[in-house]
Amino acid sequence: GLGFNIVGGTDQQYISNDSSIYVSRIKKDGAAYLDGRLQEGDKILAINGRDLKDLRHRDAVELFRNAGYNVSLKIQRRLQPQNGPVGHRDDGQSGGLPLAAVLAPGLVLAVVASWILLRYRQRM
Repeated sequence: GLGFNIVGGTDQQYISNDSSIYVSRIKKDGAAYLDGRLQEGDKILAINGRDLKDLRHRDAVELFRNAGYNVSLKIQRRLQPQNGPVGHRDDGQSGGLPLAAVLAPGLVLAVVASWILLRYRQRM
């Protein structure tokens, strides 16, 4: 197999009012795991150029089973929630704010506070 499980379809919606096909699980040491590009939660839009829109679950499963050795997937990456990571990310990105975006405003505040303190002391 391809090394992952799918959920969804017109008859088994994974997300309410959405009949898309999603990756539910990537099997350790399977083809998808070893390739490393597919992630749990990804929406699969097409396989080998065949659109997966409006398919029953079992029809989608059949397409994956008959996909052959060289498989091309068109996916839509799941967005990460703002309150922290979900699952494993191995793309070299932290998913948070850059450190400079946090440190720069703090540094500016410290410089302004120091300047105000020095000006205040000179007046005394």
